[in-house]
Amino acid sequence: MEAGAQTQRWSLRHVLWGIGAVMTGLVLGLGLFTFVYAKGFSYLSGDPAACINCHVMNEEYDGWLHGPHANVATCNDCHLPHDNVVAKYYTKAENGFVHASKFTLGNYPENIVIRDVSLQITNDACIYCHADFVDDVTHPGNYADEEFSCVRCHSGIGH
Repeated sequence: MEAGAQTQRWSLRHVLWGIGAVMTGLVLGLGLFTFVYAKGFSYLSGDPAACINCHVMNEEYDGWLHGPHANVATCNDCHLPHDNVVAKYYTKAENGFVHASKFTLGNYPENIVIRDVSLQITNDACIYCHADFVDDVTHPGNYADEEFSCVRCHSGIGH
């Protein structure tokens, strides 16, 4: 009797492992399919055309393409930090996750609004590239009672 109970216990364990393996395979397979279908590898590049994989960004891409930065800066130049490579790829991954979840679920406004953290990164990028031109404006003391923001006055420049 004890041998039969042992066999039944092993059988249940194998069934549970099998179910777990199938579920893991489904999740990984679905994730891989979605990544390939959404052209996920293109987001690892610096090509601005990757931003229009999703039709939601067409207007922003068009604005950049016809704007003053098209020949000198890409999306990554303005929307990712310049301080270190870890911060750059962390931000790229976080933005990718946020964008993918919003676009997949359809949870985004008609007029896309930049998040505060991304707005600060973009402002820092403006200063990074245009430091020689804006040094007098960004120097502490000129705007002591307010935070300096390039995009406050130049919100339409990038796209």
